[in-house]
Amino acid sequence: MRLTGNLFVITLSLLLAVTSTVTGCPPSERAALLAFRAALNEPHLGIFNTWADADCCTNWYGVSCNPETKRVADIILRGDPDDHIFSKAGYMTGSIASSLCQLDRLTTLIIADWKAISGGIPPCLASLRRLRVLDLVGNKISGSIPVDIGKLRRLTVLNLADNEISGSVPASIVNLKSLMHLDISNNKLCGEIPSDIGKLSVMSRALLNRNRLTGSIPSSLANIYRLADLDLSTNRFTGSIPVQFGLMPVLSTLNLDGNRLSGRIPSTLLGNTSSISILNLSRNSLQGNMPDVFGPKSYFTMLDVSYNNLSGLIPKSLTTTKYIGHLDLSDNHFCGAIPKGSPFDHLSESSFANNDCLCGTPLQAC
Repeated sequence: MRLTGNLFVITLSLLLAVTSTVTGCPPSERAALLAFRAALNEPHLGIFNTWADADCCTNWYGVSCNPETKRVADIILRGDPDDHIFSKAGYMTGSIASSLCQLDRLTTLIIADWKAISGGIPPCLASLRRLRVLDLVGNKISGSIPVDIGKLRRLTVLNLADNEISGSVPASIVNLKSLMHLDISNNKLCGEIPSDIGKLSVMSRALLNRNRLTGSIPSSLANIYRLADLDLSTNRFTGSIPVQFGLMPVLSTLNLDGNRLSGRIPSTLLGNTSSISILNLSRNSLQGNMPDVFGPKSYFTMLDVSYNNLSGLIPKSLTTTKYIGHLDLSDNHFCGAIPKGSPFDHLSESSFANNDCLCGTPLQAC
């Protein structure tokens, strides 16, 4: 009887011990979060004032845990990019501590739009194999993208835009097989895009604009079936535009403006089979005639080929398109009569300015 009583006490103690491990976050994860907080300074909103209770899974601003395991799953600390109250001082300063790498069950890490967080991206973040969202947009983060970023095989969103990140795009990035949204725009990245970036087969948005990227545009991008938005503008790309871009089934936005591209405009970008509705090729060194391949299925909310070296006649087939909203042919070497009819009847002189010898409405008569 006494043995049975002892067994009951032992069993109850074990149950209490097990229960206590799942009623709050592990002390090691609480310590990791506090070390992360210690590296930051947020004097205006007081969001870290809530980071005081023993249980970091309860009422800690921006922190959430798996309800069953009580392990930290999400850190979501997002400033307001449109609020200018603290625009001069910055919302938050400091750096991102490597202690976050101890949170090995983390699936979401968003530290976005705080304007003044600096320092580098801890390389050990690449060890967080469960991470699905990494969003550090809108800070002053510098250094390079972790070379082993490709180890994050579950990552669906990588947003590092609007920072001061330098170095090259890591070759391992092509191993992010689950990546759907890539935004590394407005940084100081240089070098070439990995030629096999087309391995990112489920990506729908790729925004690499406003960097210092060089080399040719990888044609393998055209292998990404779901890619709908591709922005490579304001870089230093050279060479020709891949013909395959015009054959991509869901590509609707293609921005290649502000580069050093040469050669002719591929007819595939403009014809009936193209799915592109926003096409910006301005401020390059494209040459030759503009392909006269438009048709009744051509639909462009914006078509901009200004500031190039295009010559010859303006294609008459533009008048057969289903719709063209904004059309800019300025600062080229076009010559001859401007076609009559839509869309030319609603365009201003600025759409045709600074060409060699254009005439007709809205310019002077031929």
